[in-house]
Amino acid sequence: MSRKADTAPLITIITPTHNRRDKVLRAVESVLSQSVSRFEHIVVDDGSTDGTEAALARISDPRLIYVGAKWRGANAARNAGIERAQTPIVTFLDSDDVYLPNRIERTLARFDQNPALEVLISSFVSLKGGRVSNCINHDAFLPPKMLERALVAQTIFIAGSAITARRDALLAIGGYDSDVTRMQDRELLLRFARRHGAHLSDDVDWTKYNSENSISGRRDGYVEAYANLMCKHPHIARAYPDIPPYMIARQIIADIIKGRLPQAFSGYMANRSSKDLGYSLPELLHGYVCGRRWRRNLSEELRARFGARPA
Repeated sequence: MSRKADTAPLITIITPTHNRRDKVLRAVESVLSQSVSRFEHIVVDDGSTDGTEAALARISDPRLIYVGAKWRGANAARNAGIERAQTPIVTFLDSDDVYLPNRIERTLARFDQNPALEVLISSFVSLKGGRVSNCINHDAFLPPKMLERALVAQTIFIAGSAITARRDALLAIGGYDSDVTRMQDRELLLRFARRHGAHLSDDVDWTKYNSENSISGRRDGYVEAYANLMCKHPHIARAYPDIPPYMIARQIIADIIKGRLPQAFSGYMANRSSKDLGYSLPELLHGYVCGRRWRRNLSEELRARFGARPA
């Protein structure tokens, strides 16, 4: 029996999870507590062995859809959710994050107000080690080229749970790249920037919890992940030659300042051995100076066009 038109879901939330039973239950509760009810929440379990399936089975709500299998990582799980989604709009919620009560209502309002909108990036609060960071973007539409520049320079706040997009647009770019295990959200948005711009929202509508086992939170592996990003998007090094060495140098310098000399040396050697990076020490220093200047100029351009970020 088909769902009645006035109760059919308008948006799909996709949550990949692996052995985070208690956290995914918290995430699901934040979705089921939304101020609007017309959604479906697809939880794609990537082979959990901690009782996640049984715990979710105890939640009696038809809007919660459990999909269990081994999906070869979070990106493949996200893509499985995108394929299964029954709505024209898809958004994401990592299993260790939570939505604020009006997340879905505000998101749907944005798409209702602008039928041409393809991608929305919201703002959020990040909690890490007792430190609270307000990650608030300008409220502005960035056309494709500006979006690419902002992504390359890392002058906007992005994270997986901040992204909402039309399902057709996600399918058109191939969804998430299963070969990318870190910086996957930036990689996805860089492919979006070839076709579409994105609207940045200053609505703080979710909370990011930085888990101990989070891949993105680890210091090690950053250079290798950045090299993989450059392999996927080689035009970045050609169009913005100072930015890749700036990003690598910034990471190495931060490790040195904090006394993490083995990590700094490891990062430098990972850069040198990469066919997609391979910067010498003089090239890193030059890139750091010039790339930092270019990034600062872009930030000032964004501020001049869209105003200062909210505090």
